[in-house]
Amino acid sequence: MKRLTRTPLATIIVPNPSGGGCQAALPPRSATRERRPVKIAFAGKGGSGKTTLSALFTRYLAASGLPVVAIDADINQNLGTALGVAPDRLARTPPLGAHLHEIKQLLRGDNPRIASAEEMVKTTPPGRGSRLLDFSPGNPIHQRFGCSVEGATLMLTGPFSEDDLGVSCYHSKIGAAELYLNHLVDRPGEYVVVDMTAGADSFASGLFTRFDVTFLVAEPTVRGVGVYRQYAQYAADHDVTISVIGNKVQDEADVDFLREHVGDALAACFGSSSFVRSMEKGRHPGLDELEGGNAKTLAWMRDTVDAAPKDWARFTRQGVEFHLRNARAWANEATGSDLAAQVDPDFVMGPEALAEQR
Repeated sequence: MKRLTRTPLATIIVPNPSGGGCQAALPPRSATRERRPVKIAFAGKGGSGKTTLSALFTRYLAASGLPVVAIDADINQNLGTALGVAPDRLARTPPLGAHLHEIKQLLRGDNPRIASAEEMVKTTPPGRGSRLLDFSPGNPIHQRFGCSVEGATLMLTGPFSEDDLGVSCYHSKIGAAELYLNHLVDRPGEYVVVDMTAGADSFASGLFTRFDVTFLVAEPTVRGVGVYRQYAQYAADHDVTISVIGNKVQDEADVDFLREHVGDALAACFGSSSFVRSMEKGRHPGLDELEGGNAKTLAWMRDTVDAAPKDWARFTRQGVEFHLRNARAWANEATGSDLAAQVDPDFVMGPEALAEQR
């Protein structure tokens, strides 16, 4: 079994006397640090605050003038509300999960290994001829399904409909997000933030391997750290980076509890926050009102994702591995085809593949 990859605790978690609970004691920010393209997942149990922190981090990146796409991949679909999008705008935003065939048709391009959109499943990897995506204004997925909010682009996987209840699982919705991530070539200084479905259910597909960094939001409770243990177990064989962000931390005893249960995976803490409480009540104060300690934690989180290694060969390999696993388990039978033939053995996802497409 491979050792679980964890982001080392590059900072010391200390009590925050200004009322923020605790904060990361940050090293000086490097003005010359090279930014890398980053896909970021926010995970955690229901009620941990992962959606709120997803929204807060999205706002933080966008307010810094950085291009960011936020995807609500949680069954509860609350990210748009947390970002302050009005209900009528959310209702007018077409959900990715309701247009899966359209997305497949677009992304398959003229890839000769994919005979039709019907034979394309959520894990189908890109190959030569596939329609690769980037952050350019002409991105057809962003144009069709994106909702502009505070400088970010929000996309929704969509809720269950009445037709889904009892006959479908939520993975049929988030499959659209997985296809999008599989075909997206992000560049340095570009960010994708995904609010994942609660608990460990996201490990039911290869979606969890599509990220450069996974922030697992955990409260200092037995249930809160229990999700981390599940994630650690599932991720251990797949070279997945997990950083635990303590949330709703009130004192040093809470920090000690988190350290005891997650060890060096603990990266930083958010203290008790009146700013966050306002967000959870549907208000949306300016970021200049965020407590100083918690603002520093956001800055540290950005430094963490900027330093995350980008390995397109690994990204390609993991995508192929999960596609072949899904093909054997159910997809070959469901489509009536041998989906292993969809794998282009000489294709590596990344900027060079995108350049060849143009």
